[in-house]
Amino acid sequence: QVQLVESGGGLVQAGGSLRLSCATSGRTLSSYAMGWFRQAPGKEREFVAAISRSGGSTNYADSVKGRFTISRDNTKNTAYLQMNSLKPEDTAIYYCAAKSTAFDNKYYIPREYDYWGQGTQVTVSS
Repeated sequence: QVQLVESGGGLVQAGGSLRLSCATSGRTLSSYAMGWFRQAPGKEREFVAAISRSGGSTNYADSVKGRFTISRDNTKNTAYLQMNSLKPEDTAIYYCAAKSTAFDNKYYIPREYDYWGQGTQVTVSS
């Protein structure tokens, strides 16, 4: 069993930055590929970024590529999402998720992930 706890969300002006953290307890972080997803009001949950168990491979949604960076520190059992040049359309609840199966081409599919955090709100004002 893995527990995931996100932190770092908040209110920021357009163009600003935030860094989200996802702390894990239970099994060590290195056992899982990690993903970040977001859900805006009235919309489906969408993929943001994913990272392999070692951190050697990453993938991003086109909408955040070049602005967001996913990373992990397995020694601290924590994954991160650095968000720069934020836009109002980035406003959503952000969730981290852990995937016990291989970091394959299904990294963008929410149902492929086994564990989820409770989410942290990110609001970007114009």
